[in-house]
Amino acid sequence: MSLLDTPVTRQLGIEVPLICGAMYPCSNPELVAAVSEAGGIGVIQPLSMVYVHGHEFAEGLKLIRSLTTKPVGMNVIVERSSKVYEERMKRFVDQAVEAGIRFFVTSLGNPRWVVEKAHAAGGFVYHDVTERKWAMKGIEAGVDGLIAVNDRAGGHAGPRSAEALISELGDLGLPVVCAGGIGDEEDFVRALRMGYAAVQMGTRFIATTECTAHPDYKRAIVQADEEDIVLTERVTGVPVAVIRTPYIEKTGTRAGPVARWMLRGRKTKHWMRMIYSLQSVWKLKRSSARAFSYRDYLQAGKSVAGVEKVEPAGEIVRRFRVAAERSLPRPGLDAGKGWIAEDFDAPLPEEILDLFEGRIDS
Repeated sequence: MSLLDTPVTRQLGIEVPLICGAMYPCSNPELVAAVSEAGGIGVIQPLSMVYVHGHEFAEGLKLIRSLTTKPVGMNVIVERSSKVYEERMKRFVDQAVEAGIRFFVTSLGNPRWVVEKAHAAGGFVYHDVTERKWAMKGIEAGVDGLIAVNDRAGGHAGPRSAEALISELGDLGLPVVCAGGIGDEEDFVRALRMGYAAVQMGTRFIATTECTAHPDYKRAIVQADEEDIVLTERVTGVPVAVIRTPYIEKTGTRAGPVARWMLRGRKTKHWMRMIYSLQSVWKLKRSSARAFSYRDYLQAGKSVAGVEKVEPAGEIVRRFRVAAERSLPRPGLDAGKGWIAEDFDAPLPEEILDLFEGRIDS
């Protein structure tokens, strides 16, 4: 069985088990389309497309469709503290379904309403989780797969390693996607052979020619190492992975005392989250679009260690595909459902590759 043949590629009708994760503010339509066109799948971040990149949602969908006819996905942050936001997101999902989108990635709250809309159209919903208890809630809501966000991810990282998460979630009977810490093709192959059905990357795709983030942001990713990634509470109220800067070192990474007090309250936490959400929407949009300034926050995960240059998104997908084609899965594996048996990391000898590619007589 090929590493490229997984439950995710079969469900979504894609060629490479590689997802360009939705990123606020970096998911512009051209980047989403480029990853899908190359054989992976790009995921739309609606607020990024509308608020940052200035497209009416329906027009943004048309732009993406003009760039690729291959499958794309959509991110739905299930946040119920704002009725206005919830109603807008439901309209976005309806428009996405009407435009032929059949893959949805949900975050935070109960994804049941997204599942109902997606399943009615023959689609699939994968839910972001950081541990088993959240996975169980997603399963209760009817999701079709799990995005396992580990401790090396950008944005809101989880507390567990990729190894711990596949061990914890691999027996639940759903495809599990590795999210966090994947920056090069070796990491990609390692995750697939660990038992993941796909990999989701964000940071690696910021440093691409299609991404419209400012060159200073891309340069910071290329120049950073994993030791430069820190978690700060000062953007959204919960830990977010960003690149360390002199400003972050000066101000610290903990939320202020008033914010911490409000976040602990059963009623006040919703207000504080709303305040942080509004602040972060503005701060992160500003930081991604302009030349770097002292007070900017640059989101990134520890996968920066594998990012060596800015390059086309399609070239990344192509290189990852080739790496997977030149590797074999571990024995006894049904890809994406938890792989057992011994591990082996050495590349295949050229003689064996020759046999597979028909270059010599067997």
